[in-house]
Order: sequence, then C-alpha cells, then structure tokens
Amino acid sequence: MTAIANNQVVSFNYTLTNTEGETLDKSQGEPLVYLHGAGNIIPGLEKALEGKTVSDKFVITIPAAEAYGEYNPELVQEVPAQMFQGVENIEAGMQFQAQTDDGVQIVTVKSVEGETIIVDANFPLAGQDLTFDVEVTDVREATQEELDHGHVHGAGGHHH
Repeated sequence: MTAIANNQVVSFNYTLTNTEGETLDKSQGEPLVYLHGAGNIIPGLEKALEGKTVSDKFVITIPAAEAYGEYNPELVQEVPAQMFQGVENIEAGMQFQAQTDDGVQIVTVKSVEGETIIVDANFPLAGQDLTFDVEVTDVREATQEELDHGHVHGAGGHHH
C-alpha cells in the first residue's frame, strides 16, 4: 500500500464544511485529483494527507492560516462605479475579475453606495477555519510530464 508523499498523484473524495457545519463544497461523485507536494491544494490539507493510504478516512479542521489565509481588511477597497462600465446592475455578492499588479484577481462586491462600489479581494473563504471529511481513493506515482508541469494530467486532472 503506497503512502502519500511528494511527487505522487492522489485522488480523494471530500466534504468541506465551515465552523457552523454548513457544507461549502464537496467532490460530486468524482474525486479531486492533485499532485502531492506541488502546492495544488491548501497547505493544511496537503500536510494532513501526507502518509495516508488508499481507503484512509479522516476528518480534519484546517485553521484559516493554513487554508486560504487570514482575512486582510486592506483588500477591501472603494472604487468608482464607472470602473464597472457595461454592467447594468451592480449588486452585493457579484464577482468580477480585476487586473492587479499581481495579475488577475477575483473581487467580490460587498456593497453599493451610490457611485461608490465597495469590493473585497480576499478569497471568499479567507479567515475561515475549514473542516474536511476525506476519503483517499487512489495514490500513484506521477508521470515525468506531470512532474515537469507541476500538476496532474488525464482522468481527473487537467491540462492548461
């Protein structure tokens, strides 16, 4: 039985819940597949999977710092409504892609105050402790191409 370690392709089913127990995400009948050690999943979950084998099941709560990071209030900004040209109704909860110095970033509209739009560039799950209910379904050696590219190819994987 192969234990999960760097440079292995891991498949697992999961249910993600927040501290209130609400389901935020889950693998829908198709496991999530990633390259272990390549930073393809959040650090806390990758650490928790290290050493596990096929059919291992566990529940772990990942603190925000090891998930999507702490919430950064500096990422909340006021922008003029004219920056959203071509959008008829801007409403709280809408998400847009914004070009930043760090590349494309997703921003979420927090509120609309007249001609001023309050946007939040924090990842939607930033600042939250997350609980994963996990079942490991497969572990295999990565191909040289997957290692070269830093992600999984083929079934369950993708190629950009």
